[in-house]
Amino acid sequence: MPEQRPNVIVIITDDQGYGDLACHGNPVALTPNLDRLHGESVRFVDFHGAPMCTPTRGQLLTGLDAARNGALNVSSGRTMMRADLPTMADVFRAGGYRTGLFGKWHLGDNYPYRPQDRGFEESIWFPSSHISSLPDYWENDYFDDVYCHNGERTRFEGYCTEVFFDHALAWIEERQQNDEPFFAYLPTNAPHYPLWVPEEDRLEMEAHFSEHEH
Repeated sequence: MPEQRPNVIVIITDDQGYGDLACHGNPVALTPNLDRLHGESVRFVDFHGAPMCTPTRGQLLTGLDAARNGALNVSSGRTMMRADLPTMADVFRAGGYRTGLFGKWHLGDNYPYRPQDRGFEESIWFPSSHISSLPDYWENDYFDDVYCHNGERTRFEGYCTEVFFDHALAWIEERQQNDEPFFAYLPTNAPHYPLWVPEEDRLEMEAHFSEHEH
């Protein structure tokens, strides 16, 4: 019987500070699921990352510093990784893995810089710094938005975070049913500003913050 290869899931939250979690000492934030994950995980505390969004993403996917991979900034034509560099997705795909991206890309939105050009066979993504900054779709507001789905502009129903995770979970379940090893990359939009959330979540946090007089 062949050795089973491990599946890999990478989740990145956007614009989140170290102190935004209850497990890191935040006295107000409610993050029970992340707190539980924190308690069950190996934690790398001597970490080094770029101070901006795009360079961090490029470094993660290529293993190279931003000055070498080309993704130096968040705008002005400096968000694209060098096309000749293999990405993490390329490596997994070459090893027989199925690869999927669900969320924020911010590493180029035209050939040869799109997710489908960089090793991801399945992708639901938006290209810019945050969803509402897409120049082609000014009405995008985190709810029922237009994203890129395998090269096609497609409207998805629901709140952005739920859209990305729901489709990622469906894709993962299909891979498991087919006994296919997979690499799933979920770079969320949240909690990047503007802080638009479903109304029931906003009201819950409003009541919670009022109780703590913040």
